[in-house]
Amino acid sequence: QVQLVESGGGLVQAGGSLRLSCAASGRTFRPYSMGWFRQTPGKEREFVAAVTSSGGNTYYRDSVQGRFTISRHNANDTVYLQMNGLKPEDTAIYYCAASRIEMGGLLRGRNWYEYWGQGTQVTVSS
Repeated sequence: QVQLVESGGGLVQAGGSLRLSCAASGRTFRPYSMGWFRQTPGKEREFVAAVTSSGGNTYYRDSVQGRFTISRHNANDTVYLQMNGLKPEDTAIYYCAASRIEMGGLLRGRNWYEYWGQGTQVTVSS
């Protein structure tokens, strides 16, 4: 079992920045690719970004490309999502998740993830 705990969410004005963290415990998360997803009320949880287990490959949804950066620090079992240039449409609950999959195309699908955190709220005001 891998336990994931997100932090770093909050309220920010449009154009601002936040850095989300996801700390893993239990089984080491080093063999896992890590992803960030987000969800708003009444909508399906959507892919935001993913990084492979080595950190060598990253993937983003089109709407956050160039604004968000995913990274991981295997030494302290933490994955980050740096979010710059935030927009009101980025408002959501953000979840991190762990997957044994390494292929970028599959990492965009939430069904390939085994473990999920409880989420952290991000609210961007206009």
